[in-house]
Amino acid sequence: MAELVLMTALSPTMEEGTIASWSKKEGDTVSTGDVLCEVETDKATMEYEATQEGTLLKIVVTEGSSARVGDTIAVLGESGESFEELLASAPAAAPPAPEEPSTAETTPAGESAGVPAADGPAGVPAPSSAPAAVPPQVSPTPAASGRIKATPVARKLAAARNVDILLVPGSGPDGRVTKADVENFRGVPTARPVSAGAVAGLPGADERIPVTKIRSVIARRLSESKFSAPHFYLKSSAEVSALVRARSSANRELDSKVSFNAYLMKFAAEALRRHPAVNAGWQETEILQFGSVDIGLAVDVGNGLITPIVRNCANKGVVAIDAELQVLIEKARNNALAPEEYNGATFTISNLGSFGIEEFTAIINPPGSAILAVGKTIATPVVDEDGDIVVANLMKLTLSCDHRVIDGALGARFLRELTQLIEEPARMVL
Repeated sequence: MAELVLMTALSPTMEEGTIASWSKKEGDTVSTGDVLCEVETDKATMEYEATQEGTLLKIVVTEGSSARVGDTIAVLGESGESFEELLASAPAAAPPAPEEPSTAETTPAGESAGVPAADGPAGVPAPSSAPAAVPPQVSPTPAASGRIKATPVARKLAAARNVDILLVPGSGPDGRVTKADVENFRGVPTARPVSAGAVAGLPGADERIPVTKIRSVIARRLSESKFSAPHFYLKSSAEVSALVRARSSANRELDSKVSFNAYLMKFAAEALRRHPAVNAGWQETEILQFGSVDIGLAVDVGNGLITPIVRNCANKGVVAIDAELQVLIEKARNNALAPEEYNGATFTISNLGSFGIEEFTAIINPPGSAILAVGKTIATPVVDEDGDIVVANLMKLTLSCDHRVIDGALGARFLRELTQLIEEPARMVL
């Protein structure tokens, strides 16, 4: 008997998903546990496993199109079975994304067919004396049109690897570029060519960039946090020379270098252990003080931020934290994090020091009530205890606090503790 395959929530916050690619095609036999398709959720691209058996009779939501949770995405049943009546009674899925028109359909008459249309990624078309556009029945090559069909996961992977997706041959339907095509591409990574308008000194064309699900969720969550949690900010400067020496000494003894962020996470975990009231969250009718110190690190994945979480940092050494962190960061950049690996940080760190940022404030990442913003280390002249001017390596720390949970004095004690741990790593054993 034919059954509907519905879009299910693959993450706690998922409201809709985009079909990145189908692993089965119409007519294929499907067993329970088989991967039917890959779905781009609000935070990652995840495999959708079949819970039914049968033949894939119909794909309702095509690659690149979206469906809300509960919408029909496919039909399973016995080979040759009629399903039209069942499908007609099913809840309507989100309309498929419109196909990108070819340059032949969008190039105004009188412009050269070899130059992208004004809304293409290559910028403003240059004037041309070419007498006519490409006839409608001719499809331009991807390089000529500046457009190409590709699955969302393929585009993300290409961006992460700095590969121009226009150069990747597509093996999917109608030449669509798939994730496997990008993974198997052996060309030289390259930046996109500068637009003709930019070369000529002309202004570039406006470009409308669709909001991805990850960007949409970031916008919604941070807006809710910023406007519902009364933020206040505490700032401190930490002298990092002792930490730099301790890290260099430890790295000489280890097989691989431990990242600076791992040390920051360990020091923050120790400070939270000593000031557990900061490791808490607002629950409207109560304050929940978390039993585990689960620290998230903000990671740029190209099209947004995600915070992979190292759990129970207070009971792990810096080497163990770093090993876990590196695995999580790699998974984050490949859109492979499971929901439990990025949801539920009790404290978050955002480090923009490597980008040359000296100081900034960050928005709190719920359910935690505080986030630490870390700037770059700067050699700064300071006056020491003897009144002499010396050069100190100072790193700016800014703690954003939710005033519903953390009062000023509590936040100040925590930040002072953290600063002292960074300046004197030996305090960890006290």
